[in-house]
Amino acid sequence: MTKGRLEAFSDGVIAIIITIMALELKVPKGAELSALWPLIPVFFSYVLSFLFIGIYWNNHHHLMQAAKAVNGQVLWANLHLLFWLSLIPFTTGWMGQNDFAPWPVALYGIVLLLAGCSYTLLVRSLVIHHGQESFVATAIGSDLKGNLSLLIYAIGIPFSFVSSWIACSLYIVVAMIWLIPDPRIEKSFTPELK
Repeated sequence: MTKGRLEAFSDGVIAIIITIMALELKVPKGAELSALWPLIPVFFSYVLSFLFIGIYWNNHHHLMQAAKAVNGQVLWANLHLLFWLSLIPFTTGWMGQNDFAPWPVALYGIVLLLAGCSYTLLVRSLVIHHGQESFVATAIGSDLKGNLSLLIYAIGIPFSFVSSWIACSLYIVVAMIWLIPDPRIEKSFTPELK
């Protein structure tokens, strides 16, 4: 199967996720600058989540550029990823509206961890579909970056109950790891594929 519909559907869902998050930003009731102060946690959680959604979109785009085709397993793996990403607006809102309380931060981390796991499953599904000697497989390699991200998420979740700021800092570390689109794929493109 061609990959065009999967890419278009994924782009649409991700755009809707970002829109939902933006709609959660409520205008303050006062006209003074001080009226913005209570919105700082909400805005920070929005920025963090926007960054994560952007990173997923960027890396999903690169991953799909490396893929030549998809099959049913890849379609379901992609839906699995979109499911977890679709929960980010809920956890973002809960976390921001409750000043980064332990349970919301932990649930946010769980959703990020499960989104990361589902992205890993999508990558593995593409490697299985294309073969171990394929462009996708060689570009991804051992996926140290992906596995390290999952480990950091898993460490951050229990830290939510020690210090929400430590947990969020660990989540930010993962974002910093992925901020630049996956260079493994970009570097692997041959001139004919560009």
